[in-house]
Amino acid sequence: MEPIRFGTDGWRGVIAREFTFARLAQVAQAAATVLAQTYGDTTAPILVGYDRRFLSPEFAQTAAQAVAQTGFPVRLATQPAPTPALSYQVRQQQAMGALVITASHNPSEYNGLKVKGSFGGSVAPEITKQIEAQLEQMLPQRSGGGIQPFDPWPDYLNALQQQVDVPQIQAGLTHWRVWVDVMHGAAAGGLTRILGTCVQELRTQRDVLFGGYPPEPLPAYLEELRRTLQSHPGNQVGLVFDGDGDRIAAMDGQGNFLSPQVLIPILIQHLAQHRGLTGRVVKTISGSELIAKTAAYYGLPVVETPIGFKYIAQEMLQGGVLLGGEESGGIGYGHYLPERDALLSALYLLEAIAVTQKPLEVQYQELQQKLNFVSTYNRIDVPLADQGVRDALLAQLATQPPTEIAGLPVVKTWSGDGYKFYLHDQSWLLIRFSGTEPLLRLYCESPTPEQGQTMLTWARHWAESSAR
Repeated sequence: MEPIRFGTDGWRGVIAREFTFARLAQVAQAAATVLAQTYGDTTAPILVGYDRRFLSPEFAQTAAQAVAQTGFPVRLATQPAPTPALSYQVRQQQAMGALVITASHNPSEYNGLKVKGSFGGSVAPEITKQIEAQLEQMLPQRSGGGIQPFDPWPDYLNALQQQVDVPQIQAGLTHWRVWVDVMHGAAAGGLTRILGTCVQELRTQRDVLFGGYPPEPLPAYLEELRRTLQSHPGNQVGLVFDGDGDRIAAMDGQGNFLSPQVLIPILIQHLAQHRGLTGRVVKTISGSELIAKTAAYYGLPVVETPIGFKYIAQEMLQGGVLLGGEESGGIGYGHYLPERDALLSALYLLEAIAVTQKPLEVQYQELQQKLNFVSTYNRIDVPLADQGVRDALLAQLATQPPTEIAGLPVVKTWSGDGYKFYLHDQSWLLIRFSGTEPLLRLYCESPTPEQGQTMLTWARHWAESSAR
């Protein structure tokens, strides 16, 4: 069996194969020990929460019992909740941290564990490496740890309401339909409890198979939302949350997908122009260049990080960050919490609609025109057969990186979290590997959809030929 390793955000594995009750108990004890060593207060509790996946409540109970056996006080959630709700509760309850049973957007056969620090966000890579090292040591069993229940929802929802003008949103959406696809995930019911009848949620019931698709906010998995939007006339918007409520995407009134690359510039504009907020904008290497251009327009400094919100969280902990966002839809706000939060992003987007009375796609188009930067963004995933294929592709990139992409010369190459190739016409291609699944991820931005598709097709063919 493969050793336990933490990826981009947490440890994940196929249920009953890599992710088992025995292995989870071992990881939970190691994580609790490292949290105590890192944040120091062994009298503070460790929170344990969970999502709606298969066996998540049972896995959470196992994790809680394992932590309690090491002598630490534990508070166990009484119901599924979004991961950001647990991060908020860490701060609210002055806890050492949280262990969240979730595989986020992964397919239904997966489950996993996310580790949150006392600051209310994902722990840094050096902390997860310490957890991995701790797994090799025998931990003493101590008395003194007990398990107490708590409900993650009420305080979390109250905190979200303090970040926006709820009456203004409700009044501004009087003549709008707002559909929210929660993808059978842990965020079900959240926006309804804040905004009432202003929103209508889809796929709210628990389904451990997630309707047969991964609970990831991508166009291929959103057919029900698309049909719903196309069957209703008038002003409307669709919002989408992933399985554990920390990623967001959207659809316009005609059912066209609005990726996070569209939403992040709109959010920057809303927070800077309508709310008068300032601070650094943090983007990952896979983010659209329009994010940086929007930030520059409003006089906001930009910081670029590797992919993974834990890197954005580290920037937020230094202070002075307005917004941090990643290509996959994880967006957080420095004035609130160093954590991704899909529900808060949804509230800010609805506030932007209420203030401007303009659909999100119109706000985006006007922003592109104002900044004279029109581009299209796309991403595809290519399954890999095994680790050997991954190693062969990495060797090819390191020793013989491409000098042209689809016939266009490469003018600059960046290597760090993957390999990013910049072309002369402001287009670029990023080649990197998933931290949690056997996938090659291909990202690109280009002046036209046709060029973007050509670049991705080229990259797929390059990967297939290089792996032979």
